[in-house]
Amino acid sequence: MSRTEIGAIILAAGEGARFRAAGGEGSKLLAHYQGKELVRHVAEAALAAGLAGVIVVTGHEATAIRAALDGLPLTFVTNEDYASGMGSSLRVGFAARPAIWKAAVILLGDMPLVDTALIGQVADAYTEGTSAVVPTFEGLRGNPVLLSARLAPEIAHLSGDMGARQILRGRADVRDLPVTSAAARLDIDTPEALNRL
Repeated sequence: MSRTEIGAIILAAGEGARFRAAGGEGSKLLAHYQGKELVRHVAEAALAAGLAGVIVVTGHEATAIRAALDGLPLTFVTNEDYASGMGSSLRVGFAARPAIWKAAVILLGDMPLVDTALIGQVADAYTEGTSAVVPTFEGLRGNPVLLSARLAPEIAHLSGDMGARQILRGRADVRDLPVTSAAARLDIDTPEALNRL
């Protein structure tokens, strides 16, 4: 399937409670790594992957997140219910996708090491008969996950902080994709984790 029929959705609405509880200040997505905000690393990688477009779901500190992404050709949508968890952000982002998108790569705004190559690998592994593509590193599932548009009715009912995991569990049409990039398993939940990068 052509990448021009697959988009990307960046989930950037969360409060980052664990980051702040561990001593971090403000939104973790605005923390800097190599001179850029974490969320900007993710957005630039998504844009460079040659997909159909990139949607960013904002919520907590939406104005500051948009400012951090200034100048990038992104589509922004707001999740007013962001405090309820990731499920609502995925629901809002998926509902905003253009009809031409046959699937979307779901990116987390706190995974700055997910690069264009990994995003492209996941997108290129999608076929018509697949409901999702999930990268695995050393046998463990990670991110970013690609979700087919065929899952839209189930995604529309997501809530809480489970993301897509609950609708993918037990499905025979989910493709696990072994990858060599440890970035698939590396998100930033604490200032210490950021400092280790």
